[in-house]
Amino acid sequence: MTLTQPITTSIAGPTGVSRLFAAGASDFRSHRAVFGPMPGAVDEGHLLAELEASGLAGRGGAAFPTWRKLVAVRDASSGGTRAGRAGSGAGTGRRGSATRGGPVVIANGAEGEPLSRKDETLLAGAPHLVIDGLLLAATSVRASDVVLYAPTRSLEHVSRAIAERTDAERIRLVTAPETFLSGEASAVVSAVGGGRAIPRDRIARLSESGLGGAPTLVQNVETLAHLALLARFGATWFRSRGTDEDPGTRLVSVSGDVPSPRVYEVAAGMPLLDPLVSAGARPPGIGAVLVGGYHGAWVPGTAVATPLSPSGLRPFGAAPGAGILMVLGPHRCGLDASAEIVEYLAGQSAKQCGPCANGLPRLADVLRRLARRDRAEWLPAEIERLARVVAGRGSCHHPDGTARLVLSTLTVFADDVQAHLQGRCEVRR
Repeated sequence: MTLTQPITTSIAGPTGVSRLFAAGASDFRSHRAVFGPMPGAVDEGHLLAELEASGLAGRGGAAFPTWRKLVAVRDASSGGTRAGRAGSGAGTGRRGSATRGGPVVIANGAEGEPLSRKDETLLAGAPHLVIDGLLLAATSVRASDVVLYAPTRSLEHVSRAIAERTDAERIRLVTAPETFLSGEASAVVSAVGGGRAIPRDRIARLSESGLGGAPTLVQNVETLAHLALLARFGATWFRSRGTDEDPGTRLVSVSGDVPSPRVYEVAAGMPLLDPLVSAGARPPGIGAVLVGGYHGAWVPGTAVATPLSPSGLRPFGAAPGAGILMVLGPHRCGLDASAEIVEYLAGQSAKQCGPCANGLPRLADVLRRLARRDRAEWLPAEIERLARVVAGRGSCHHPDGTARLVLSTLTVFADDVQAHLQGRCEVRR
């Protein structure tokens, strides 16, 4: 579609890659000095057109087009408001209960993935961009309930930010438990509604029937921060970084065997190696990189020139996801590392279905046997069989993500698999 004009041009957008943290400080005065005031009287159609033209996809992992989620909630509620929505009661105590009525918008900063630090970093360093994006999204769908859901340490930053301004009192703060599944969209809705933060086996979409049956938008906090910038500076500005396929910037959490693990803002589609070098990693000191976190996939160290983009990572079964990059040094065994992760994932399951309750523990056990150099020749075939059995059969996507990691492990560390079956390890003597 034809790119539209920015909603406001009173202040020029940041010119470098560092957009989200361009204010240099987290206070409201610094935020307004760099980004200007939040756009007022935003035309709903104009904002949605900018979002569509921008190509902004969700930064929480699923990468679903942001504008489509907003349109789905808006359309689901266009027939009138829905009453009878239950209040939360799971909040921090400084906000009231949910307002009964129309759609719900939830900013998701749960970040249950152990390797991710981007949402926590964003809420600490640029909370006002997230608040702006949350309020703009709420306005665009005419939400009657606006929630920010995050762990306690992040809510402390948000609470201080809300106290600095007069337009954010309607935001309710709800504490997210620090568990792996707490950030899954339906788990978010369950927790905000006062239940357990576990996924639900659902038929209806959240955009149609979410919190208390109301149309509900659950959007990652980084996505909302980008939305706040787009509302000011427009789609053309947003696309001035990144690629046609994957425009804009994204936050990446680099960890593992690197001298300087931290969160970086990078242009989408850049070589995978670039943020790794920023963190101090250098080939040949990169054995492999886990892309996308514990539900992601391995990329071999010989392929770190691969673009950090959907098409670039697709041959490895990986995707940018939530921007998680864990470096595995050449001195660490990929089978050991993967077995440790799968054991963790088996323990973090909601245990609502057979694939989670029975399949994942069995998968973890068999992979651990291989990592320990058990010489049973049937182990690799059984690992693959179990991974394919649990995939697509769970109540949520937890078994799917775990299976993805396991199948990637067998492929990328194929030489290690053969070595372990012979009782030796390529990196451990």
